Amino acid sequence: MKPKDVLAFAKENGAKMLDLRFMDFPGIWQHFSVPIGQLEEGNFEDGFGFDGSSIRGWQPINASDMLVIPDPTTAKMDPFTQSPTLVMICDIADPVTRAAYTRDPRNIAKKAEAYLKSTGIGDTAFMGPEAEFFIFDDIRYNSTSYGAFYEIDSIEAPGTPAATRARTWATNRGPRKATSRCRRRTSFRTCAVRWCSPWRNSASRSRPSTTKWPPPGRRRST
Repeated sequence: MKPKDVLAFAKENGAKMLDLRFMDFPGIWQHFSVPIGQLEEGNFEDGFGFDGSSIRGWQPINASDMLVIPDPTTAKMDPFTQSPTLVMICDIADPVTRAAYTRDPRNIAKKAEAYLKSTGIGDTAFMGPEAEFFIFDDIRYNSTSYGAFYEIDSIEAPGTPAATRARTWATNRGPRKATSRCRRRTSFRTCAVRWCSPWRNSASRSRPSTTKWPPPGRRRST
């Protein structure tokens, strides 16, 4: 979409907030929101000001002024927010020179793609995140002048109290085996379906299986 298309898209979907997102140097999503009324065509060139010293490894406090410039091609509605929110991914720029920020991972990726083309090795680069998340049943921690501790409990982990209380054919797994392996019945599967469903173009909805195998009381034939 072009800037005019984004404004029309926001109005059509009744957007009330604009969420501006970008990546910090270690690779963590950062963002801030402004009322949708502040979005104008000029913002796609002039950007929005923000404090660059609040981002790890970026600007010192005496040179903290930076710009986020939204990319209209990334505009979409956030399906998870209670208030209708328009989301755009942004580039980071210097407010004086308007030059792309050297520590912006998006700028680094663009320069890497340009270098790839210049070498003649290839003309297209595919980049994407590795999505990982963890689900805990209980977390306790404390840090004081006389001691510190932390305790983590998850039904997905082997040997923990939660896993010991609920041993089934499908829920227990070894460490580092929870991100890509498929299981019949896991809380990861349940959450993945709920989180990913709004992104699907299909009207169908899949539900995680809760069937235990073999069924209780059924004997295997010999």
